[in-house]
Amino acid sequence: MAYYTKVIQPDENVRYVGGLHWTIYRNAILLAVVAVAALIVCLGVSGDQQFLALIAAGLFLLLAAVSFLGAWFVRITTEIVVNDRRIIHKVGWIARRTEEMNITKVETVDVSQGIGGRIFNYGTVAIRGIGGGWEPLRRVGSPLELRNAIVVG
Repeated sequence: MAYYTKVIQPDENVRYVGGLHWTIYRNAILLAVVAVAALIVCLGVSGDQQFLALIAAGLFLLLAAVSFLGAWFVRITTEIVVNDRRIIHKVGWIARRTEEMNITKVETVDVSQGIGGRIFNYGTVAIRGIGGGWEPLRRVGSPLELRNAIVVG
C-alpha cells in the first residue's frame, strides 16, 4: 500500500502521482554494456586472456546487478503526490523521510531539464515555499506534469 493512501484525508483529491524516471538505472545499464563488451573480448582471445576477460565480464555483470537493485529500490520507495491541498514527497521504506507542503504555501516551482531530460522527459524540480523550501527533487519523470499539478489551483 502506498504511503500517501495512508496519510491522505477523506476530503483531499489526488491530482498527480509521480516518481523517479527510469534513467535512474543509467549506471546499471552502463555496467551491463561493459560486461557485454568484456564477453565479446572473451570470444576474440584465448588462454589466460580469455579467462581474465571472463572474470572481468562476470565482475561487471555482478556490479550491474547490484547497481540495478539499489536503483530499483530507491525508485519504488520514492513517492511524489500532489493533491488539492498539499504536496507529499516520501523516500525510503523502513527508514522513511517525508516532506509535505501546503499548496497555499508554494511560492515558486522551478523545473530544470538538460538535453537528455528534454529528450527522455525527466528533470529536477525545485519547490520553494514561504519561509523555506525542499531540496530539489532530482530525476523526476514528467517534471512539467508535476509542476502543472502544483501550480493549478
